[in-house]
Amino acid sequence: MAEELIKDEHDAQVDGNEQPFLDHIIELRQRILHGLLAVIALFFPVYFFANDLYGFVAAPLMAHLPSNGTMIATEVASPFLTPFKLAIFTAVFLGMPFLLHQMWAFISPGLYKHEKRFAVPLLVSSIMLFYAGVAFAYYLVFPLVFQFLAGVTPEGVTMMTDINRYLDFILTMFFAFGIAFEIPIATMLLALTGIASAASMANKRPYVIVGCFVVAMLITPPDVISQLLLAIPTWLLFEVGIFFARLAEKRQADVM
Repeated sequence: MAEELIKDEHDAQVDGNEQPFLDHIIELRQRILHGLLAVIALFFPVYFFANDLYGFVAAPLMAHLPSNGTMIATEVASPFLTPFKLAIFTAVFLGMPFLLHQMWAFISPGLYKHEKRFAVPLLVSSIMLFYAGVAFAYYLVFPLVFQFLAGVTPEGVTMMTDINRYLDFILTMFFAFGIAFEIPIATMLLALTGIASAASMANKRPYVIVGCFVVAMLITPPDVISQLLLAIPTWLLFEVGIFFARLAEKRQADVM
């Protein structure tokens, strides 16, 4: 009874604490500035190790180049701009928990108590799943893909990759796998907000499976290995999301 009273008081406070639109804009500006300052603060120490960091991300490709194979820079400024760009993305990657915390601090005052109870685990899970997707791409997908591409290189052709093109490729793959691993979170949000039920999403399973393979075909290189390594985990994560969405719906029904 006391818990319900606290819940009612909190929800009533949320309903009565409406701020003017301009105040929301000012607060959003402050949150964005805090996130930008955090990224800048992370950028400088990261840039100091930018060349070593590029060597780390290039290791999966370098391991499968021929003994005389190297990476090349086809543009004059690439040796400087490529590590610079990598340092920026790494700073954003490392600062993701703080950036999401700023987002949470902006929206949390407007959430009811039961919404906060679900939002915090979803926020933490989304961070962990994104990092898991990036690690999956680096440690499993890249070695298999580069081994395959190096193996099908025609006789007499030396495999030499431009450093800027390679960085664009791995960033695209990191982003694709990071977003793909967020599917359980998206599925649960659809169920919790009432946009779609777990049963309705399960009924659309054939369309989801086809969509996973189409998206994988468009994002990944034109080889079967990388397409399967993106499409199949995406489908399985969708199934995991449906499972947890059903649990969340059951829990919501018990609370109601």
